[in-house]
Amino acid sequence: QAVPAGSHVRLNLETGEREAKLPGRENGESGTREERRRKRYRHARHWVGWAVDVNANSFTSEELKKALAKMKESEKAERKVSFLFLKQCTVRKKFRPIEQLKEEFEKLNMKMETDYEIMLKLISKFNSSASTLDEKVAALYDLEYYVHQV
Repeated sequence: QAVPAGSHVRLNLETGEREAKLPGRENGESGTREERRRKRYRHARHWVGWAVDVNANSFTSEELKKALAKMKESEKAERKVSFLFLKQCTVRKKFRPIEQLKEEFEKLNMKMETDYEIMLKLISKFNSSASTLDEKVAALYDLEYYVHQV
């Protein structure tokens, strides 16, 4: 998750949590106790999943339960995103782009055409005045096959 510019971020090696220390005033104090509580609550809502470096004794049990529930939801979402990313990477390893396949076939002196390119040739053969009636009928039958696929 994004953190405000100037924040101090660290990984707590004992707990494994990511912690973000929000910038306070110049002397390190953030004002009255009520102001600190409001600021802490506001940041806790926006930075779910991050352990904010604040005094946890001032949170109510309801606030802690809500924050824990949101952290679990965000963790599930992160797992889902990472799973989808890994799945996408494995699919990319299995398949190659059509441009790369065309280049490889050209090296083998084979021409690879897409259905669209074949359909364009069949249409031009049908519209050509040089084509015989049998060629036009054959082009229509072949074109019917490709159009049916689409």
